[in-house]
Amino acid sequence: MSRYFARHRAAAILIPLVIVGAAAQSNTPVRDLDVVQVRPNVWMIAGAGGNITVQTGEQGIVLVDSGSAAVASNVLSVLKTLSKSKVRYMINTGADADHVGGNGTIAGAGFSLYPQTGFGGGGLTDAITNSGGAAILAHDNVNLRMSGVHGKQALFAISDRPTETFTGNIKSLYLNDDGIQAIHLPNAHSDADAIVFFRRADVIATGDIFDETRFPVIDIENGGSIQGEIAALNRLLDLAIPPVPLVWLEGRTMIIPGHGRLTDHADLTEYRDMVTIVRDRIENMVGKGRTLEQIKKADPTQGYRARWGSDTGPWTTDKFVEAVYKSLTAKR
Repeated sequence: MSRYFARHRAAAILIPLVIVGAAAQSNTPVRDLDVVQVRPNVWMIAGAGGNITVQTGEQGIVLVDSGSAAVASNVLSVLKTLSKSKVRYMINTGADADHVGGNGTIAGAGFSLYPQTGFGGGGLTDAITNSGGAAILAHDNVNLRMSGVHGKQALFAISDRPTETFTGNIKSLYLNDDGIQAIHLPNAHSDADAIVFFRRADVIATGDIFDETRFPVIDIENGGSIQGEIAALNRLLDLAIPPVPLVWLEGRTMIIPGHGRLTDHADLTEYRDMVTIVRDRIENMVGKGRTLEQIKKADPTQGYRARWGSDTGPWTTDKFVEAVYKSLTAKR
């Protein structure tokens, strides 16, 4: 892996320099984005909130997630350096603002895959073609979260919401000479999670099911669970191929996590093992009748806290332990 990253750091450094130069001319402040080439036509953009996956080809640009709303214009500047084409299709891995906040801006600057005529005109045409912009695909639960469910206020504008949804386990596409599968993995980070598998490129974008920077965020309120998280990580491991038998070569499945650096099967295995061990520790203490406060004091994340834990910010180690405990003790 070290040789792979060393060779591609040049791309990660040069792209932000191009953006800063363009911004200086317009006097617009720009936040640098880290760009890494994963395959000849697949890139990872980091620094825009959640990681963004970019696939380029004859049909235009396909994105997985759009990052935060605040840096959507910066993402568009990066995309112009990667391809002369516009964004044609976007796939969301979940409904969190740091992954979907840029949907409306980026899709609006794109160009629909579908013809603008022939559907009867009016509202129907606009709905199918996203008013001429790029399509936005997500699992139906993403649309429910973004639109507001059970009487809740909508969290996102209509322009940010999916234009296409799926309710089954898999939605398959074929764009830019590659089979693309959005695979719903229920009740992991939430009940809306999907990973995106580029089959020919052998790249998987995981969304927040795999967050390389912290303990997994288990959103209990929106259907997340520790058992679903581990099941999802195991499914990812089934899809990802390690560099065997020639372990010294670079051929392998590349994994783009929801946050953090580019990874592979070995990184994902380490993460899955960590989550499983912490789950087992907490489950054992629950079985002995320990309270949540007693479990926290016992430090079930010992050995992993320095690597993935945090005492500050939106997702602390204590919040992770609480989520695992609530998930394990929830009434079935």
